[in-house]
Amino acid sequence: MLDLLAVPNLWVSLIVTVLLVGFGAFATGQGLARTWKPVWQVWLYCLLLGAVDRFLIWGLFSGDATVVSGYLLDTAFLLTVGTLSWLATRAGRMVSQYPWMYERVGPFSYRRKSGTD
Repeated sequence: MLDLLAVPNLWVSLIVTVLLVGFGAFATGQGLARTWKPVWQVWLYCLLLGAVDRFLIWGLFSGDATVVSGYLLDTAFLLTVGTLSWLATRAGRMVSQYPWMYERVGPFSYRRKSGTD
């Protein structure tokens, strides 16, 4: 698994990808949802965060920055975190801003209240 990620050890991947850059993806999703931006912007920024992740692993821990599988796996994780953060924040904003029209049905979704057509 570490050869696929191209990191020196598992702790490097956990600290850099999950904690540092993963928090960045989470904050990006929240920030874009709070300003009513579309989800494709989250994806664009997460692709860039994947490159930042590879750069930090290379620069700080002598990891291999040219391994495509490491970029793809790390970016898939960041895309998931960013998108889920965007969905949760958008659902919360819709329900809090339009409480007479929408109700929450889960952590990532909302629906129109019955009788509000």
